[in-house]
Amino acid sequence: MAAATIASVGYANSHMSHKLPDVVHGQLAEGTTDPKPKIEVFLPVKTGRTDIGVIILPGGGYRGLAEHEGAGYAHFFQSKGIAAFVVEYRLAPGGHKHPAMLEDALAAIQEVRKRASEFGIDPAKLGVMGSSAGGHLTAHTVTSYGEYSKELRPAFGILCYPVIEMDGAFTHAGSRKNLLGDNPSRELRRSVSPELKVTSDTPPCFIWHTVEDPVVPVENSLIFASALQSEGVPFELHVYPKGRHGLGLVTDFGWEDSLIRWLNELFEE
Repeated sequence: MAAATIASVGYANSHMSHKLPDVVHGQLAEGTTDPKPKIEVFLPVKTGRTDIGVIILPGGGYRGLAEHEGAGYAHFFQSKGIAAFVVEYRLAPGGHKHPAMLEDALAAIQEVRKRASEFGIDPAKLGVMGSSAGGHLTAHTVTSYGEYSKELRPAFGILCYPVIEMDGAFTHAGSRKNLLGDNPSRELRRSVSPELKVTSDTPPCFIWHTVEDPVVPVENSLIFASALQSEGVPFELHVYPKGRHGLGLVTDFGWEDSLIRWLNELFEE
């Protein structure tokens, strides 16, 4: 079934015909770290809504969760008729390390898919999105889901100025430390480097970055896009010349419009 064209509509859960939960908690049958992430639910009004869902993994260097890269994105998707689900995944200040973050992301996929009919989405049109360290978690999710279950494969990935490398010249040291600890082995670093884990089964990805990003070098996106290209995975990459790190939706180059067009094209028949 082809997706309805994504249109701009209003948003408010109170417009739904029956009360749906604002928060649910994820579960992962295959998890090893007892993942139970809090998932905030943002559903659009029925009129003009699509059957697409986006699980959002906010950035924050694996130390915090940036609201503008979580609820900020969710409100934007609501306005486009897309259901959004913001995940409160575990972080380093709480004593958590890999694989807790990955398992929280996968638990969110499993839970939202299980309740897809309740949320009015097509379980085959559920993807993941993240910015900065959340972009790393997104890339990790789209490349490592098969280590848990092939049923957890997202339909797509959206990566905004993502951290990618964990064992190279362009690694964001803070994110790596928070994810893996002070002195991770090279084997461990490489095991969480998504560019090394891309296969032909990796889902399509939309990626954007700025050349002058002073925090996470643009090479991270270029390296991941190159890995996708090598495996024949469809992707769209936007590299903008100007812009600081952590922009989110506060830009004048309209990456979000390109994203909505890409999502429409992705589900065309």
